[in-house]
Amino acid sequence: MTTITEELVIAAQKAWGDGIVRIAAAHTNGEDFEQAAKDHIDNLYNYGASNVLFKPTLAADVQFRGTFDEALSYFVASNGVCGEDGGFAIKGWTAVRFENTALFLHGGTAMAMGNYFFTDPQGDLVKVEYSFGYVLNDAGEVRIVLHHSSMPYAG
Repeated sequence: MTTITEELVIAAQKAWGDGIVRIAAAHTNGEDFEQAAKDHIDNLYNYGASNVLFKPTLAADVQFRGTFDEALSYFVASNGVCGEDGGFAIKGWTAVRFENTALFLHGGTAMAMGNYFFTDPQGDLVKVEYSFGYVLNDAGEVRIVLHHSSMPYAG
């Protein structure tokens, strides 16, 4: 069994953030943003190989997104699967930065939690809290099996 490393997790996080920016740029530039989102999900999530536990930040009616199509709906809102979705990944994000507060590595699995920061088109930062779980697939590639994010408590 291949062992997951901190470097692999950080690379997966960078790929996830870069993918969100790529989807947003494709939308802004009139390109095929839905295909960019499909590629993002295919390359980073473990849909089709195992369950994926996905609880997006801005989901209330369909809180949990256990299928590829539900995840796609959240990211780009183009497939009509979840009517509440506005397309999180097409909001014009220009950068995403992860700050891990904790990493847990165990064999072929890892968990990370912390904050990630999305830069909007005006240059403002949006802080979101996250927990991600990762596995290595049969090809030794890092895939997301848990994605939970939420807005910080506003008290």
